[in-house]
Order: sequence, then C-alpha cells, then structure tokens
Amino acid sequence: MKAMVYDKYGTRDVLTLKEVEIPTPQDNEVLVKVHAVSVNSWDWDLLRGKPFLARMGGMLKPKYKILGADIAGRVEAIGRNVKHLQQEDEVFGDISWCGWGGFAEYVCIHEDALSLKPASMTFEQAAAIPQAAVLALQGLRNKGQLQEGQTVLINGAGGGVGTFALQIAKLHGAEVTCVDSTVKLDMLKALGADHVIDYTQEDFSQQGLFYDLILDVVGTRSIFDYKRSLNPKGKYVMVGGSLSLIFQLLFLGPLISKTERKNMAILVHKPNKNDQDILKNLFVSGKLVPVIDRQYSLSQVEEAIRYLGEGHAKGKVVISVE
Repeated sequence: MKAMVYDKYGTRDVLTLKEVEIPTPQDNEVLVKVHAVSVNSWDWDLLRGKPFLARMGGMLKPKYKILGADIAGRVEAIGRNVKHLQQEDEVFGDISWCGWGGFAEYVCIHEDALSLKPASMTFEQAAAIPQAAVLALQGLRNKGQLQEGQTVLINGAGGGVGTFALQIAKLHGAEVTCVDSTVKLDMLKALGADHVIDYTQEDFSQQGLFYDLILDVVGTRSIFDYKRSLNPKGKYVMVGGSLSLIFQLLFLGPLISKTERKNMAILVHKPNKNDQDILKNLFVSGKLVPVIDRQYSLSQVEEAIRYLGEGHAKGKVVISVE
C-alpha cells in the first residue's frame, strides 16, 4: 500500500510517499481501507516536533512513522474478537489513542475507536468530525458547562474546532462572539455568529465586554487577558495554545479559580466514541455541518499540513485518499 511516512522531525522533505506492507488486524482490530483523513494541529506539531511536548514518546525521532488521526473508510477485514463491526461497514473515528497511521491507503484500528458512518455523510465529511468536533463538544459541555442564554466567546473560531464550537453553542441557545482574522469573518457570520471580532484590528480583551464562557482554540494571550474578559463565575477553557499559557493555567489557574471564582481550565483531549455518535446524529438531523476548506491528495499531505499549521484554513482540511 501507499503511505506518507516520516522518520525525522522537520517540515519540507521529511515526508515521503512510500510502498509499505498492508498491516494485519489484531484480535480486536479491523483493517480499514481509508477513503479520507483530515488534518489536525497535532499532525503539524508532531511533524515538526514542536513544541517540545510533541516529542513525548520520541525525543530524537518520531514514535509514529505515519501521521493522521481522523479517518473514514470501509472495513476490509476483521480480527477474531471483533463484535460490533463487519466487512464492508463504512466507518469513521479518531485513532490517535490506538496508533495513528491515517495517511495511508489502509490502517488497522481497534474497533472501539470507530463509529458507523451514515449513508448521507460523505467520507470527507466523516473524516472532518472526530477530533475537532469532539474537542468542541467536550470543551463547551464538559469543561464549560454551557447553559442556554449564556454569552460565549470563541477565540480562533475560524478553524476546525472553532467552526464546530460555534454551531454547537448556537444549538444550545448561546449568544456567540467569534474572534479570528479578516478573511474568516464572513464564513463565521454565515454559520450563525452573533458578533465577530477581527483580531488584526481589535483586541477583544480591551473592549470592556464580558463573557460567561471563553473557549480558546489558539491560546496566544496571557491568562490575565482572559480573566479580565470573564463575567463573575465565568469559565475559561483552553483547547489549544502556547506552552507558556499552559504553565500559567497550571500554576495560576487554581489560584484565580479560588480567589475570584472564575474557573480557568485546560481541556485534555479524550477521544470518545459516544461523543462521535452524538455529533453524527446532529449531522443526520441537519443541525451540524462540517466546514471543509480544502481537499488534497495523499501525495500532498505535506502541503496540507503546512497550510493548516500556518493558520490559513477556514474549517477543516481533508486528504482524499482515493
């Protein structure tokens, strides 16, 4: 099979399209013929080995030779202990917890990572959902405890997580303000944003406006900027961002939460099949739509990862393997 492989950290010239052996499923695994796989910020981080936390498990060279975590495809073979899937099932899921390997024509996956793909959903749409949409849902629901009528600010709303978070927040009856660059604002308005802020022109933390919940996808500011923009008893949830902000939240977040009753939290990525199924049902009912900016071929993975990593994507970037 063809797979996009890398064995050292970097950007250009470290990814190579190679012929490798088709893997054989273990007892609880299925072999999936990959039709589509989406690109996530983790792919960008793991490719470069930056920030340094991205090297956990592989300090000098990558632990996983084939990146790609969000896949959609068709089951080709099953292990002997597989109970819930069968050959020809169309499936999708986040495979980051069971070995990665999505940038390839085939991949072996533990059956617990996979949800059945509805017929009304394309493979590209299915691949766009698992990681980004689950992060958005868990950030708003689990950490943010979103309630109807609350005011929500999404910082970095124009990417994969942000576009899903905007739609989910509106479904919960929130008033949503979206922060991103100029070129993404019209898209965010079309998705239902009540207010948009162009971060190249305005600083939301200096406007004197306050929010019940801030969902932060990019995390480039100081913890004090976010604290200042929260209502009393407001919640801040970091989904992605800088290492310096992570340390601020770890050491100063508990103190702020205790003394000012403003909750400052970091969302830890937890792949969840049940949440995938919730999001799938929202898609089927017409309440949630993956926003796909660009589609690339398997041979263009490096270009696709770089496009996403440099912050250009409006929504998701997807690799069409076939």
